[in-house]
Amino acid sequence: MIFWTRIAVLYLVRSWRSTAVLAAMVFSAVSVLIFLSALVTGITDAMVKNSVSLFSGHISGFGLPVSFPKDKLLTKEVSSVLKRSSAPGILENGDRFEMVVLVAVNPEEEKKSTALWKKIVQGRYIENGRNEIVLSLPVAKDLGISPGQMISFRKELNSEPVHFAVSGLYETGVDRLDRRYAFCPDGAWLMDGKTHDFAIFLKTGYDADEIVKNMNIGPGHFKTWTQLMPDLKQLIELNDVSMNLVMVLVCGVVSIGIACAFAIFILKNLREYGIMKSMGITSGETAFLIFSEVILMNIIASFFGIIGGITAVYIVKETGIDLSAYTSHNQYFAVSGIIYPRLTVNSLSFPPILALAFSMLAAIWPAVLVSRKKPVDILRSV
Repeated sequence: MIFWTRIAVLYLVRSWRSTAVLAAMVFSAVSVLIFLSALVTGITDAMVKNSVSLFSGHISGFGLPVSFPKDKLLTKEVSSVLKRSSAPGILENGDRFEMVVLVAVNPEEEKKSTALWKKIVQGRYIENGRNEIVLSLPVAKDLGISPGQMISFRKELNSEPVHFAVSGLYETGVDRLDRRYAFCPDGAWLMDGKTHDFAIFLKTGYDADEIVKNMNIGPGHFKTWTQLMPDLKQLIELNDVSMNLVMVLVCGVVSIGIACAFAIFILKNLREYGIMKSMGITSGETAFLIFSEVILMNIIASFFGIIGGITAVYIVKETGIDLSAYTSHNQYFAVSGIIYPRLTVNSLSFPPILALAFSMLAAIWPAVLVSRKKPVDILRSV
């Protein structure tokens, strides 16, 4: 094997022009696919971050007792935890009514971890120590109310109303937020005092479902963004399938080019293979030589392709790629349209492995072409 590998290296060096062209094809395919794979990962990160950073967090905890310690949720994977209280009820302004869920939050902590306050379109966000409320623009229009006016909230039709000053109106473009929730400062109104909700925000790259499995707190209390937003999960899976299909198509096209180029290369040097076979070289050794040439060329080209892909990602990693002009009406990019490519083990390993697999398939044709010919026939045809 060492002998034939050395011969394969000498063949590649001697035919350096052909080797350079084929290596450039593999290099381009691997580097571009690594960059595109990192970009798709960045798009996934952006869609998830945009969706969870508005309000819900990567993991939402419901109905936990007041005594439940917040610090228990602050693990190494968690960037922040927000504690909230909520109650469904009725907002009323004169003879107009709207069903909402009123959520009591800490405005200062919410500003550090969520982006809902950035979506204020009229007035301002709520502040601690004030008896005020922030509504969505669609709900405010249905109620006929604007910032600065007073509004009442009842938990039930027969319960005593609680009055709030409307501090501002928000609009996210996400229907489940714009039609369902209203927010007031924690302490502006006493909820039932028995349970609290939590919003858990994770650091980039951690799996929310795996973290929930390891919590051991009890079933039903926590739900991940994949459970609350199945449409987003399905869209991400579709992106992954599309990217894998692109990888297969690109590597397939490159492998066809490699097969054709090696077939031409072998036909050009067919006399040498005929002489080797007449000297007693077996068909298996001839095939091993051809496969060695393809694999060596592919490994070297893929190595530099990986470096090229990593370099391309790091060039745009800090500044990102601004796609705001193409995502301004997309609910999954409600906060920011900037994409930050991110390298993963899969994005670094899958393109070169796929390129190698297809290159090995591409070597079958030229190997069979030589192996099936008899030495006499080869020498006569040259």
